[in-house]
Amino acid sequence: MIAALRARRPDFEYRGAPHIEVTAGDLDWADVYLGFKRPPMAATMGTVRWVHCTGAGVDAWLAPPGLESSILLTRTPESFGPAIAEWAVARVFSFQQQLTALALAQREHRWAPRDVPLVAGTRALVIGTGDVGGAIAGALAACGVIVTGVSRSGQRAHPAFHAVHDVTSLAAFVGDTEWIVLALPDTPATRGLFSRDVMSRCRGAVLLNAGRGIVLDEAALPEALERGWLRGAALDVFTEEPLAASSPLWDDSRVIISPHCSGPTTVDGAVSGFFECLSQLERGQTPRWLIDRDRGY
Repeated sequence: MIAALRARRPDFEYRGAPHIEVTAGDLDWADVYLGFKRPPMAATMGTVRWVHCTGAGVDAWLAPPGLESSILLTRTPESFGPAIAEWAVARVFSFQQQLTALALAQREHRWAPRDVPLVAGTRALVIGTGDVGGAIAGALAACGVIVTGVSRSGQRAHPAFHAVHDVTSLAAFVGDTEWIVLALPDTPATRGLFSRDVMSRCRGAVLLNAGRGIVLDEAALPEALERGWLRGAALDVFTEEPLAASSPLWDDSRVIISPHCSGPTTVDGAVSGFFECLSQLERGQTPRWLIDRDRGY
C-alpha cells in the first residue's frame, strides 16, 4: 500500500507494518493512521489526529477503549457489495445443490441420488438494504429469487427488492423465507438483532451472515439447527475472531464457515478512499466518509 500512497503524494513520509507490530513510537511519529483496527500494543494513538479505516465497518475502532474524540475517524468508500454478493450466491447454491453431502458421498465412493430443487422461485430475506444488501438482492434476483428487504427506514433503496419492511417487523417475516441474509454493521441498534427469539420463528431457512458476528446470537445457533428452526448456516463473521477451535460450529455439517473473507479491501480502494477524504480536508470541507460515532457508521 505504501507504494500506491507514495505514487499519489510523494511529499508525505510513510511507515508501514502489520497492525500487531505497530509500536507506540510509530504512533508518536504519525499524524495519520490507515488501518482496519487499533494497534494492540499501544495504549493511546500518540500524535495521530486522523484515522482512516480501511474497512467499511468501523466497529473495531469504536469498541472499548474506543478512539479519542479529538481524532477524526473516516472510512473507505469502497463498495464491498459485489464481492459479498458472490459469496452469498455461492452459499445459496451450495446448500440448494447439496454440495457438502455430495462431497462426503464422493469421498466414501457412494452413489447418492437425490432431488435438487431449483433456486429460482425461492424467497430470500435480506436484513440490511444498503450497498452490500442491495448488491446481494440484485445477485439473488438475477437467479430468480424473490427478495424482500428489512431496514431501519423501511424504504426500498434497490430495485431488486420485491418489498422492504421496517426492522420492527423482522420477526413477522423470517418464517416465510428459504434464505435469510444478514448484511448489517455492528452498531448499538444491530447488536443481537437476530436473536434466539427471532430464530425460533424461522421455519427451516438457511441463514447467511456476512455483516458482523455480533448481530447474531451465535450461542443460540446450535439449538436453532437442532430444533430445525434453521436447516443450515453460512457464516463469514463471528462474535470473536478467529472462531475458537472449541466451537461446535466447526464440526456441524450444516454449517459453512469462512474466515471473514467475503468482502476483502483492495489496495486501490483503500488508497482512493483515503485521498478522497484528504482532498476534502485540504479544501476545508468535512469528509464525506466521516463516521457518526453515535450511529456507528
